[in-house]
Amino acid sequence: MPGGRLTSEDRRHIASGLAEGLGYAEIARRLGRPTSTISREVARNGGSGGYRADRAHDATRGRARRRRPAPPPERQAAAGADGRDPEAVRGFVEQFAALMVHTGLPRMAARVLAALFTTDAGTLTAADLVERLRVSPASVSKAIGYLQGLELVRRERGPRRGERYVIDDDVWIRSWMTSARANAMWADAARQGAEIFGAVTPAGARLEHMGRFFARLSDDMAGGPTEAAVGDALTVLAALVHAGAPLTVQQLATALGWPPDRVTSALRDAERHPDVADPVALRCPAPGMYTVVARLDRLTATQREALGQPR
Repeated sequence: MPGGRLTSEDRRHIASGLAEGLGYAEIARRLGRPTSTISREVARNGGSGGYRADRAHDATRGRARRRRPAPPPERQAAAGADGRDPEAVRGFVEQFAALMVHTGLPRMAARVLAALFTTDAGTLTAADLVERLRVSPASVSKAIGYLQGLELVRRERGPRRGERYVIDDDVWIRSWMTSARANAMWADAARQGAEIFGAVTPAGARLEHMGRFFARLSDDMAGGPTEAAVGDALTVLAALVHAGAPLTVQQLATALGWPPDRVTSALRDAERHPDVADPVALRCPAPGMYTVVARLDRLTATQREALGQPR
C-alpha cells in the first residue's frame, strides 16, 4: 500500500519496469509510490542496470534484522515527529552547506556547521554528528577544530565526560568581528611593508594602497573609530605639521599637555585610519620619532616631478 514497505511483488514490478526502460517516475506512478521511494530502492540494490527483485527483497530483510533499536522519544521528535518533512530538512541542510562551501568553507566544516545551525538546541555531540553526517569521528574532530579557529563553534563539557559542540545565536556577529580584526592585521602588515619599500616605489605604493583598503574595510566592519579618537589623531597630526620636524611621544605629550598613553593611542589611530589624516600621512623616520608627509598618491608622477619630488 502507498507509504508502506515495498513488497516482493512491488519489487518484481520495479524490475519489470526497469527492463522495459521505464523511468522512476512512471514506475512510481504505476505502483502508487513516491518517485523518491523507487529511486532509493534501486540505488540501494545494484542500480538500474543491476537491480534484481529477489535479491533486493532478501537484502532488505537482512537490513531489517540488523536494524538498530528504535531511538528514544526525544530523538524521534527530532527526526520528523515535530511535523517537519525529514526529506525537506535534509535537502535544506545540504543546500545550506553547499552555499558555505561556495564561499570558501571546507566541505566537512560546512556540513558540521550546517548540522549545528539547523538543530533547535544549537548543540550536538561528536556521536550525533557522526550519525547525522555518516562520517568518521576523525573527520568531525578536524572540522570542529577548524570551526573553533574561526570562533564559529565552542566546546562544552557534557554530563557524561563527553563534549558537546555549541553554536550560539550571535555566531555571525562574532565571526564578523573576527574578520574585522583579520582585516586590521592585513592593514598593519601592508603599512609596514610600505615603510620598508618606500611609498615612492611601485611596491611601496601598492602596499600602501592595500593598507588603506584593509584599514577602511576593518573600520567599516567594526563601526569605525570614535569621534574622540579621530579628534585626538587630528590634534597630534596638527602638532607635527606645526613643529615641522620629527618629534617623540614624550615631546608631543609635553607640548600638548597629554599623558603619553593618550599620544600613543592617537598616533596608532592615525596609522590605522589613514583616511582620517588625508591628505597627509604619518611616518616614522627613525625609531620612536614621528612626522607627517604629504600622501604621494594624491599626486601623479608628473605632478611630483613638477614640484621637485622624485617619481
